[in-house]
Amino acid sequence: MIRRLGTGLVVLWAAATASYVALLLAPGDTVDILVGDGPDTPEIRARIVAEWGLDRPEIVQYLSYLWRLLHGDLGRSYQAQRGVGEILAGQVGPTAQLTLAAAGTGVLLAGVIALATAGRGRWARGVASAAELVAVSVPPFLIGIVLLSVFSFTLGWFPVSGAQGPRALVLPALALGLPIAGVLGQVLRGGLEHALEQPFAVTARARGLTERALVARHALRHALIPAVTLAGWFTGTLLGGAVITEILFGRPGLGQVAMQAVTGRDMPVVMAVVLLSAVVYVAISTLLDLAYRAIDPRIRT
Repeated sequence: MIRRLGTGLVVLWAAATASYVALLLAPGDTVDILVGDGPDTPEIRARIVAEWGLDRPEIVQYLSYLWRLLHGDLGRSYQAQRGVGEILAGQVGPTAQLTLAAAGTGVLLAGVIALATAGRGRWARGVASAAELVAVSVPPFLIGIVLLSVFSFTLGWFPVSGAQGPRALVLPALALGLPIAGVLGQVLRGGLEHALEQPFAVTARARGLTERALVARHALRHALIPAVTLAGWFTGTLLGGAVITEILFGRPGLGQVAMQAVTGRDMPVVMAVVLLSAVVYVAISTLLDLAYRAIDPRIRT
């Protein structure tokens, strides 16, 4: 765990450094961005340079940036002239709601399909594999457009945009969760079928254990290891897909904030979103290491 935490700190430092380098390499002048459409005079520019410390050497600015991060200070937005932490705190809730709902949808669909088709006939497995291939191949934004066209514009079952109530969460969660279900379902079914061919499965059947009990008590645990490994991939997929999904469905969240920050070259906000994504990824990866030990006792030794 100490080694894992040390690796996580290195990842966070790398993410923060990459974000800072992106700020330096971004086209345009920082002072021009801060001035915006307001009055532009030499006195105002000098005041901005002094206030933001832009006259200091770049290495000093970088070390100051890391020092502020260690104290939880994410800086101030160029556009909103507010603390970046305050901006993210107001938008992280809807994004967390969407990503958790999408992850739950993907895991539930994958589990149901894998349990229903593992070890079954070729026809059932073929239909499931085809559906999973389609879910993986089609981009989430295209899935979202189809879902909107059918269930919102045509049938009117769900709202077109917004985040008011559980009904507004159904279509975005499906659009973001179906690709996850496609990949996870394939891996989970393959793991189940492999586990059901192992000697312990033959022994359990010889002792009179039913097929359903064999899957629930033994095979499923063996199949979970490769499936749990994919949770790290889920993190990047969910965080990246949430940006497009929130814009497509008109939902508030970090996706809208990131898009506005990128188009407006509000680099402190972009850097904070990147760093927050890295923190989430490191946290989930650390939890997965603990989950391996709980799922498979052999790993403990």
